[in-house]
Amino acid sequence: MPAVLSSPLVLALVAVVVALVVVVLLLMLRRARRNTFASPLERATFATLHTVALAAPALREGLHPNSAAYALPYLRTLLDTCALTMTDARGEVLAWDGEADQHKPDVMTLADTVISTGRQQVQSHSGIACQYPSCDVRGIVAVPLESEGQIIGTLAALTTATAGPVLLRATAEVARYVSSQLELAELDESRARLNRAEVRALRAQISPHFVYNALTTIASFIRTDPVRARDLLIEFADFTRYSFRTAGEYTTLSDELTNIERYIALEKARFGNRLNIKLQIAPEVLNVVLPFLALQPLVENAVRHGLSGKPNGGTITITAENAGAECVIIVEDDGVGMDPARLTEDLDDAHLSGAHVGLGNVDDRMRSAFGDDFGLVVDTAVGAGMKITLRVPKFRAGIRV
Repeated sequence: MPAVLSSPLVLALVAVVVALVVVVLLLMLRRARRNTFASPLERATFATLHTVALAAPALREGLHPNSAAYALPYLRTLLDTCALTMTDARGEVLAWDGEADQHKPDVMTLADTVISTGRQQVQSHSGIACQYPSCDVRGIVAVPLESEGQIIGTLAALTTATAGPVLLRATAEVARYVSSQLELAELDESRARLNRAEVRALRAQISPHFVYNALTTIASFIRTDPVRARDLLIEFADFTRYSFRTAGEYTTLSDELTNIERYIALEKARFGNRLNIKLQIAPEVLNVVLPFLALQPLVENAVRHGLSGKPNGGTITITAENAGAECVIIVEDDGVGMDPARLTEDLDDAHLSGAHVGLGNVDDRMRSAFGDDFGLVVDTAVGAGMKITLRVPKFRAGIRV
């Protein structure tokens, strides 16, 4: 799991939000048992939480015009101001919700000051020059939006009342919430970048371990069996096209299995009858989404470390079962197996030695995508083969092909 996702700030934020929601819901439930109608305070609390929740998805996409335009109406409801706006780190207005957009120059001036000083700014009626006599704006409050200690924009509220300490404090609290969501967006992007880097590393690992042997095997058939050499070359081209594709970090179980069949066809050309494979796949799980290249490294691990060292070879069995809200996938071989303690040591040093690096990579990406409960489970012993189990949730928000 990426260390950045374990940030104390994020964990504390999540804990506070969850605790607040639980407490409010429990209070409302207790009240509901005594009285069908919620109190005004309970209704106000629920409305606030609901409004905050509606703004969150857009903010989790980062700070840009579309996310700002979507979130601002909900945030303005919280502050009850005549207008609300966000700017970027250059002081340029990203979106504006409400009236009085003739005051954009005033907002941008305040935003520049906030960004340069890092301090909240208040402009009262006496400092606002407006060419519209009917304009009711009496003050503007601008506060910084921050991520990881850096100012990335501003939030500015325009009011028809006095821009006093209450509005300043309320705007600052809303800005703090927005900043926390933007920091989570940065963490999401960091995780996505890390996932992409891991996939690129896995692709690089495929090359030295597989490409040379595959091409050598194909070359050996060119004179003796040119038709088979041609078929194997097509399989190799399809395998590499899939493995080095640029579309997305996720794929379907069906596509992964198709790529494994290509891989096995190329390896069988090298190992002959020493390598066999059995597939036991429940049709209803073929469309389950899992991390790209999650299965092929497990099969490659079985071939390289399990069966290649066994004189008579063996069999790899891939099973995919429907298990309610999850799909359970098992990659098992009857090869030489290994000492579990040695496997643990190899995985710990994989970044240096390269041993079982594909196995560790898949484990890290499964945990990153679905959580620590979805890491690989490996059962092995010397002479007893190896069994690798992975559980894949059938649905997880944000996970799609």
